[in-house]
Amino acid sequence: MLPWKRALRPLAALLLTAAVATVPAATAAAADTAPSSGWNDFSCQPSAAHPRPVVLVHGTLGNSVDNWLSLAPYLKDRGYCVYSLDYGRLTGVPLFYGLGPIDKSAEQLSAFVDRVLAATGAAKADLVGHSQGGMMPRYYLKFLGGAAKVNALVGLAPDNHGATLSGLTNLLPYFPGASDLIKATTPGLADQIPGSDFLAKLNAGGDTVPGVHYTVVATKYDEVATPWQSQYLSGSDVHNVLLQDLCPLDLSEHVAIGLFDRIAFHEVANALDPPHATATTCASAFS
Repeated sequence: MLPWKRALRPLAALLLTAAVATVPAATAAAADTAPSSGWNDFSCQPSAAHPRPVVLVHGTLGNSVDNWLSLAPYLKDRGYCVYSLDYGRLTGVPLFYGLGPIDKSAEQLSAFVDRVLAATGAAKADLVGHSQGGMMPRYYLKFLGGAAKVNALVGLAPDNHGATLSGLTNLLPYFPGASDLIKATTPGLADQIPGSDFLAKLNAGGDTVPGVHYTVVATKYDEVATPWQSQYLSGSDVHNVLLQDLCPLDLSEHVAIGLFDRIAFHEVANALDPPHATATTCASAFS
């Protein structure tokens, strides 16, 4: 093996380790089955109080179950029709998704939203995504006609302008061929590296599109979508919020904000139903 290829091994392993650390392995085995707690029920009919179905979009190396074992029941209990999808599968890689080219993942989201709208009879859906799942839908909204079918996009720790993994991706230039290797093997990861062609296209001409309400919930303890300020969007219909401004005691980092942080979940509920929003505080953890 050539010396430079040997040098790539530690970096590739480190990148993969950092990414895998954002996924709870214990729940991955359930990814290909519909949850029994009531979400992904295509017979669900939206109520007058909550007329739009909610589509949950997992993060990198996640799946339609593991990201949503807490948030999906939280929203279901509040009267929403809730759905989640798997996207970005690589051939031969089971359970851990979001690794395929992100533009293709956006096409899968588009097809899934169409399926949800057809089943529910709703005119529009709301999207809630974690990490890549909060960023990838912006491609759907901007380039695939999604703005006509989506009312709101709520991102929990979305890597809207890339994920540096606490600066780890800054080491790539010191390993010739590393970027090409990542792009060839896990294009979904390569697309999220700051400066990628995908991100340049996504963010050219502005972060948002008219007609969609955007909410970003970030945490200052994020170790993946860093610096955390890069998660924020610019636009006339954007609500950027730092979790610690809502509750200074909240220590959630990149994983926890999407998996079980009920303070973040309360802000999601506010974004989905602004007329009935209530103040999000530390007490929201118990609501």
